[in-house]
Amino acid sequence: MNILIADDNKQITEVLAQYAKKENFTPYIAEDGEKALALFEQYPFEMVLLDVMMPKKDGFEVCREIRKQSGVPIIMITARGEDFERIMGLDIGADDYIVKPFSPAEVMARVRAILRRIESTPENMDKQKLFVIDNLKISLSEFTVFIDENPVLLTKKELELLWTMATNPNKVFSRDNLLDSVWGYEYYGESRTVDSHIKRLRAKIDAYAHPNWQIKTVWSVGYKFEVLNEKT
Repeated sequence: MNILIADDNKQITEVLAQYAKKENFTPYIAEDGEKALALFEQYPFEMVLLDVMMPKKDGFEVCREIRKQSGVPIIMITARGEDFERIMGLDIGADDYIVKPFSPAEVMARVRAILRRIESTPENMDKQKLFVIDNLKISLSEFTVFIDENPVLLTKKELELLWTMATNPNKVFSRDNLLDSVWGYEYYGESRTVDSHIKRLRAKIDAYAHPNWQIKTVWSVGYKFEVLNEKT
């Protein structure tokens, strides 16, 4: 398995590479954002570790570019534990974050946890898994969403939110439910990240007609995928 480690601190990349090798990863090192993207285009990766503060392109910009084409797991590494960096990283599609200074063993533990979660999901047990309801078609294996024949370009988290709700039509999910289901761990005090993802998700799907279903806000509770005139 290949892992991309992007950080301009050589000491950090060398230590993380050593630990990654112990986990049977093949590490690829990038000292700036442009090299990270070049490596990502050249090799397939099972995991990406991104430092936020890098030369040429920062970690946020690299994360956005990767998310345009891939759902590969991404862990953001930040030198500060400020809320805005955590929120931004998760909002643009990162799966987790870790704050410097950190233990390399902890980083690898986070990597293992994310990979276990991915491997245990139903979509990875059944690579042909597809969900269709009315004019909506979602494929987790192909990372695609269509309304009628129109492709809807979603980020990884937006797609996972839509999948979670659509496969449970008319079920009300609290924000904490969605955080736990989609992010896979307790994201303390930041349930507003769900609201921002739902807002962007709605804007994208509302570009196309879907009169028989909608993502509905259940005030003071959360959200649900409401089927108005079910045709599956």
